[in-house]
Amino acid sequence: MQNRKLGRSGLEVSALGFGAMGLSFGLGPAADRQEAIALLRAAVDHGVTFFDTAEAYGPFTNEELVGEALAPLRDRVVIATKFGFALDPTTGATVGVNSQPRHIREVVEASLKRLRTDTVDLLYQHRVDPKVPIEDVAGTVKQLIQEGKVRYYGLSEAGAATIRRAHAVHPVAAVQNQYSLWTREPEAEVLPVCEELGIGFVPWGPLGTGFLTGKIDANTRFDSSDLRSTFPRFTPEAMKANLAFVEMLRGFAARKNATPAQIALAWLLAQKSWVVPIPGINKLEHLKENIASVELVLTRDDLREIDAAASNIEVKGARLSEGLLDLSER
Repeated sequence: MQNRKLGRSGLEVSALGFGAMGLSFGLGPAADRQEAIALLRAAVDHGVTFFDTAEAYGPFTNEELVGEALAPLRDRVVIATKFGFALDPTTGATVGVNSQPRHIREVVEASLKRLRTDTVDLLYQHRVDPKVPIEDVAGTVKQLIQEGKVRYYGLSEAGAATIRRAHAVHPVAAVQNQYSLWTREPEAEVLPVCEELGIGFVPWGPLGTGFLTGKIDANTRFDSSDLRSTFPRFTPEAMKANLAFVEMLRGFAARKNATPAQIALAWLLAQKSWVVPIPGINKLEHLKENIASVELVLTRDDLREIDAAASNIEVKGARLSEGLLDLSER
C-alpha cells in the first residue's frame, strides 16, 4: 500500500482509506459484529491506515465498532470522525444540524469514549450549520486541538467560500465531499480551492455508492434501511439508464485486466496526489479488489479517453435525496 499526504497538513495516510459507515448503517442491515471487526483488522494487515466513521452512523454504533476493532492497533491507524448533526435523544434519528460550540465539545467527548482513544486524528464538521458562523466552529476545533483532544480539522460537504473562511481561522487538513466519475461537482470550485490552500481531499462515495462496481443493475432492490432506496439516481428507471456508465467502465476495465471498481478508484487516485478515496467495504474480497487499484496506472491517454467517454453519458437522477442535498453546500 502506498501512502499519501493530505495536502500540506502533514497528515499522512494510506492512499486508500476505509469508509466504515456501511458496516453499521445506511447500506442495509448491519454486518455481523465479529465479522466486521475481523474485516477492519484485516484492512490494517493489508496496509490501510485511514478509517472513517461518525457519531451519526448508527447512530453511535459505528464509532463503537471502529473503536473496538482498532483499539489494539491504535498506533498504526488514523481515525476520522465527525460532529454536526442534531440527533433525537430518544430515537437517535437525525433531526437537523447543530454545530454550536458546546455541542461540538459534547460530541467529541462522547466520540473519544466510543472510539476508545484519547485523541481524534481528524475531526470533520459533518455538515455546515447555517446558524453558526464557520469561524466559531473552526475556533472551537482549534481549541480542541490545542487541548490535545483532536489532531486535525476537516470539513464535509462544504463549499469553497466556507472552506476559505474556516481555513483562515485554523488550517483545514481535509475536505470530504462526494466525488466520483459520475459525481464531479467538486471539480468546479472545491478542488481548486483545496489545491490553492494545500488541503487534502477525501472523496466519499468514490464508487458511486456501489453503482460503479458493476454489481448493481436495474433489477436491484434496496432494503428500507438502505439510504439508496431514497436516492433519485437509484430508482429502477434511473439505474437502467445509468447502466451505460457501467458498461463504459466495464469495457475499459477489460482492456486493463481490471474491474470497473478498480478503474473508478484508479481514476480518482490519478486526479491529484492529495486525493484519498474512502470506499465503503463490507467483504474481504472487496477490500483486496479495491487495494489493487492503487497499483493500477492510468496514463494521460487513458484518462483523456475515460473523460471523453464519460462526458458523452448523461447521468440520470440527483446524487442524493432532496432532504440530504439540503444539508450540503451545493
